Amino acid sequence: MAGTGEEEGDGCYRLRSSVPGHELDVRGVARFPLPFGEGFVSVSRDRSVRLWTPDSSGRGFAELHRMSGHSSFVSCVCFIPPSDTYGSGMIATGGNDHNICVYHLDSPNPLYVLKGHKNTVCSLSCGKFGTLLSGSWDTTGKVWLNEKCMMTLQGHTAAVWAVKILPEQGLMLTASADKSIKLWKAGRCEKTYLGHEDCVRGLATLSDVEFLSCSNDASVRRWQITGECLQVYYGHTNYIYSICLIPNSQDFVTTSEDRSVRIWRGGECSQTIRLPAQSVWCCCILENGDIVVGASDGIIRVFTKSPNRTANLEEIQAFEEELSQATIDPKTEDLGDIKVEDLPGKEHLAEPGTKDGQTRLVNSDGKVEAYQWSAIESRWMKIGDVVGSSGATQQSSGKVLFEGKEYDYVFSIDVNESGPSFKLPYNCSDDPWLVAFNFLQKNDLNPMFLDQVAKFIIDNTSGQAVTSTETGYADPFTGGGRYIPGSLSSSGSSADPFTGGNRYVPGSASQSALPDPGADPFTGRNAYRSAAAQTPNIYFPKKDPVTFDQANPAQILGKLKELNDSAPENQKMPEEDLMRIDKLLHHVVNPSGEGVTAQQMDALWRVINWPEEIVFPALDILRLSIKNQIVNETFYSDQEGSQFSSYLFKLMHLGGRQANQLLVLRTLCNSFSQEPGTKLMMSQRDDVFTRALEIKSIGNKNIHTALATLILNYAVCLRRMNDLEGKAQCLSAISTVLEVVQDLEASFRLLVALGTLITDDGNAVKLAKSLGVNSQIKKYISVTEPAKVSECCRLLLNIL
Repeated sequence: MAGTGEEEGDGCYRLRSSVPGHELDVRGVARFPLPFGEGFVSVSRDRSVRLWTPDSSGRGFAELHRMSGHSSFVSCVCFIPPSDTYGSGMIATGGNDHNICVYHLDSPNPLYVLKGHKNTVCSLSCGKFGTLLSGSWDTTGKVWLNEKCMMTLQGHTAAVWAVKILPEQGLMLTASADKSIKLWKAGRCEKTYLGHEDCVRGLATLSDVEFLSCSNDASVRRWQITGECLQVYYGHTNYIYSICLIPNSQDFVTTSEDRSVRIWRGGECSQTIRLPAQSVWCCCILENGDIVVGASDGIIRVFTKSPNRTANLEEIQAFEEELSQATIDPKTEDLGDIKVEDLPGKEHLAEPGTKDGQTRLVNSDGKVEAYQWSAIESRWMKIGDVVGSSGATQQSSGKVLFEGKEYDYVFSIDVNESGPSFKLPYNCSDDPWLVAFNFLQKNDLNPMFLDQVAKFIIDNTSGQAVTSTETGYADPFTGGGRYIPGSLSSSGSSADPFTGGNRYVPGSASQSALPDPGADPFTGRNAYRSAAAQTPNIYFPKKDPVTFDQANPAQILGKLKELNDSAPENQKMPEEDLMRIDKLLHHVVNPSGEGVTAQQMDALWRVINWPEEIVFPALDILRLSIKNQIVNETFYSDQEGSQFSSYLFKLMHLGGRQANQLLVLRTLCNSFSQEPGTKLMMSQRDDVFTRALEIKSIGNKNIHTALATLILNYAVCLRRMNDLEGKAQCLSAISTVLEVVQDLEASFRLLVALGTLITDDGNAVKLAKSLGVNSQIKKYISVTEPAKVSECCRLLLNIL
């Protein structure tokens, strides 16, 4: 547990323990609470997963369990909290074999393996009800429940390096090498956060409304969930790989390619801990506040504020000795270019530093040694020997990071010995005099130094000009160059006004027809009354699809004939074809013995291919006709089905006419009335949901009711098929549309769809909860009219 103020001493972190065991880089660590102490899990490039527990000394850690199961290196890990089934919790790991392994402590082998990603799984986050979110180099995030992939988050254009499930139900974050962060609600991207100038590598949650991100651009950003970047923190001099929050505070810890762990308090870097390893890949915070870090040397190190847990003197001296023998590449340490002969000797270390973590270079018998000031102990600590400092030449990498940007050089300028040093970034393509002038102005320094600073730049760059077009250096993990995504363009247009006619307005009075009129609440008939004591569940699960049947054939045909006069000459319908459509319409509305003919079908196909501005009466005939078995079989046959659905999608596009969008949605709903239509609708479920949900933002209650009915019909079929992945997709659509609908009839149909999916299905209930649906529907409890809405809501909340 967290220590007392006395136990924490001066509040600074010192080494608690060095934990050897892994043979290669430690790529991920995660706390794992144990009944007998605070443990943690680590994963490595050596393909192993290891659980560590405090040893008898109370300072060190011993290996408790070792798991296997990945066929290649393991790159991430997270703890899945205890459940009724697994009281001690579980461990999830992701690897280069594209798999996620889930372990229980009873066995060294995976309990189950999640397959679905097409490249390395590099990030994991666990949410409520056992929901797991993964990120991969395949550019996607995936949401898992138990052993099933519930949905795939698609939208990034490069590797998804970090994922996080936010405390508010249903909200998820993904961060990517495309420099963006995305917010997801119920599987759909709600917002994109831009600002980082390179790959975003880590995420940490501050609250329901704020989070942190870290990046290869060497910065940390603090964001509001609404999209505003509140603050940018600089301190690291190279890629920042991980970030984690200190419990019960707004303070956080970061790890970096600059060999350091940094502790941030109140927005400032309050402590820098150097490690004798180049890449500090990962960190986690134990419940007692101790920091666990994994690095490229295969060693796990734990740091603590507690004097009672601090390593003994011999261990600390061994750590410092190892640190002093490390070699430092000036490119990764933001040291700029170094001339050995210009550096002071070790006598310079007699002067105290000005702040914790300050670096000072000295000339020790012709070698460059780097020292860091420890404000806690008031002494300079050697952190390694600087290699590759051959004088005033451009570094081979070509770039040094400073405040999130890359420069050919970053010099440290000491104006006077007692004052602080200033960083002067410079590119060879810059004007030395202009850079010097801006440097003096930025740091409020005397302009009399202009000549001196400009001459310093010229002397230390040898007047070099940039000849290479390379703009980045290799990522030390992937070994590839820094990812620079292609530009994305998007376009959109507002919808045209609703198109109507003199007397015929499609959808103005049309309601869905349902069996058993007067009893089924969809009819809205007065015969339905709610019970006074306990509401009987007559709403869900719904067993049959809902269709839109009502029509006035005379009005529809009148409008069709009127618009035929304005149709393009080559698309005008001859009188005999109009007569065929007339007979078809009357037959499907009031079936007769004649049946549907091939000539009628041909005429219908030609008229629904009219231009968008006049096609709506033809679409109204189509949505009625598609319920007929012959018409349904013809349009949804193996030969015609794909072409027909593509035609409908084209008319439903976001920039199209609302009349067409409405009637296409109703046609899709009515397609479920026959087996061929149902079969094709289920096979094209992904496309239908994607296209239909694009128009959810249109503020038309008839469109919302049709969209809700389409979702309901899918729910009916998915329940019948017991398709959990399909249910997840449908639940996501329900949650998405609930956010925008205002009309209570549409809301009611979504509630019935929800009930249809979750009734007698514990996994669907868990997923609905993880999406935050229960909090979304509570607003309907207070609805008084129509009573069916609140009654349905109450029944749902009893399940959820």
